[in-house]
Amino acid sequence: MASSKRTPAHTGYEHKTHSRWLTACAVLTALAVGVSAQQGAQDEWAQFRGNRRLTGVAPANAAAVPAAPKVLWTWDAGDAIESSAAISGDLVFIGASTGELVALNLSDGKKRWTYKTDKPIGESSPAVAGGLVFIGDLGGVVHAVKVADGTAAWTHKTEGEIKSSPVPLGDRVLIGSYDGSLYCLSAKDGKVLWSLKTENYVHGTPAVDDTAAYLAGCDEVFRAVRISDGQPLFTIPIGAYTGASVALQQGQVFFGTFDNAVMAFDLQSKKMLWKYAPKDRQFPFYSSAAIAEGKVVLGGRDKMVHALDVKTGKPLWTFTTRARVDSSPAIAGGRVFVGSNDGRVYGLDLATGKKVWEYEAASPVTSSPAVAKGKVVVATADGQVICFG
Repeated sequence: MASSKRTPAHTGYEHKTHSRWLTACAVLTALAVGVSAQQGAQDEWAQFRGNRRLTGVAPANAAAVPAAPKVLWTWDAGDAIESSAAISGDLVFIGASTGELVALNLSDGKKRWTYKTDKPIGESSPAVAGGLVFIGDLGGVVHAVKVADGTAAWTHKTEGEIKSSPVPLGDRVLIGSYDGSLYCLSAKDGKVLWSLKTENYVHGTPAVDDTAAYLAGCDEVFRAVRISDGQPLFTIPIGAYTGASVALQQGQVFFGTFDNAVMAFDLQSKKMLWKYAPKDRQFPFYSSAAIAEGKVVLGGRDKMVHALDVKTGKPLWTFTTRARVDSSPAIAGGRVFVGSNDGRVYGLDLATGKKVWEYEAASPVTSSPAVAKGKVVVATADGQVICFG
């Protein structure tokens, strides 16, 4: 694993060490302020999984989604969409296989602007902060686009395709690449502030607390990285390839693996809390988890949505769809919204798993729902963006 640590010169060592310590403190303070501000955002879903901890939960003060949501509008991208939407202000942002990032009016779905990338946009989902929209494409380019008019602010080229979603952190942006690196870029101009090399693709999106980023990777390692300088804090071998992003809550992390299991770790002790691995149905978990009301909820390639006890990992309920569930669930108002490859979007009761709503989209839904301002926005494999409310 690459390290950005350098051996200081002997001359002025104490002064330089003190200066670096002050700089690190200043960076961490700025990051903490940025995280707190983002957590206090009013009724937005401004990035993948809704927030930097990737919990997949709408803000508590979010306007209520109707009990029986109806289609308010649809928009056709003209090609497949794997990206998940972001909702910020009065706009919806989403990327498509056409190589376009689009901004749509949340009210009526009319296109506000289009930004063209050179390569298709895959699973990387937009993140909005500081007047910019960030997204990665399959050519390995990170794009920063102005919210106001859809023009480019900057781009940064990595050495592999990007399926990870960006995480804005004040003056910087974190994003992974299939070149095996986690990048920390300047939000102002896209310059590399630091990068961390792993042993395989960085597919998932990092979850972030006030000082560290956490990711479980394709190299079968769960790791923590200091945000200020990219220094590794710890690594834990997990013995399984992981495509899902980590969900972080109260010093604990949760994620599924391709070894047909869901794992939970305590960040302080660095020990596994539990492992859920159904023996009767052994299928990978690609969906990223949502966490609310003592439950960890995620989809499985066994066609099921699973709800687990956050403390023990014991199953609380399952809901069976007609195809695998790679969509990551969103939780709002005591309900779970999730797509399935069976071409449907489901609304489930969080407490019981009972279906309370269903919409047939007629095309696989691997995109994850975004929930804000009383609306649910999701995209389909045939390029339809659908807004419910």
